[in-house]
Amino acid sequence: MNIAVLVKLVPDTAAMIRLNAEKTGIETRDLNWVLGPYDEYAAEEALALVEKNGGEVTVIACGAENNVEALRKTLAMGANNAMLIKRDGPSDQLATAKAIANVIKDRNYDLIFAGYRATDDDSTALGPMVGALLDMPCITEVSKLEVGDTSLKAERNIEGGSEVFEANLPCIITAQKGLNEPRYPKLKGIMMAKKKPIETIDADAGEAHVETTGMTYPMERPAGKIVGEGAEAVPELVRLLRDEAKVIE
Repeated sequence: MNIAVLVKLVPDTAAMIRLNAEKTGIETRDLNWVLGPYDEYAAEEALALVEKNGGEVTVIACGAENNVEALRKTLAMGANNAMLIKRDGPSDQLATAKAIANVIKDRNYDLIFAGYRATDDDSTALGPMVGALLDMPCITEVSKLEVGDTSLKAERNIEGGSEVFEANLPCIITAQKGLNEPRYPKLKGIMMAKKKPIETIDADAGEAHVETTGMTYPMERPAGKIVGEGAEAVPELVRLLRDEAKVIE
């Protein structure tokens, strides 16, 4: 089974985010970068399938040179091959999807995995976009997966229940939390990953269609009010909820 996994380097979700001087992006100096959390679920599922059925896993990142760190992490987890599709400068989801699709369209992957969401820009579009460009079915937010020789069955959680999909291979799957428990790279894997070659390809995707013109910090929340204690405070609380917060009538 020939499987690809799309991965991305993102700021650590525990990091303090600051805007740059121009307020057009975040300040990247001294920022801790990690493999996308949902990409870890995608990589783990691909590795488990290959361990069970045989084949190879290729991890693919598209973007700046620092994405090599994401590739090294997944190589350390056990991936066989790694590819960096270089794309510097402004980009958007469609340009990234086009760059990836242009490179992998003739590589005959049986399955392509991606994290269902990127934790930096909160986008969930990359997997479906690549699927549309490759004319390949895409099932998103998958939390349970069964893969056969020529088809698969995928399940995702919805409010009050679940949805089950069936599709023929090749197919794109975006991984949700709960699909598996990602493994920790072992020391041997980390050392071997440092020596593995990474295929580098220049992207061909055209110009970005979306431009970020400015960013602002979220509005500060006003301080809370203490209106009293016990039952005596209820009338004043109701008045504030009605007249100031306007959440009741």
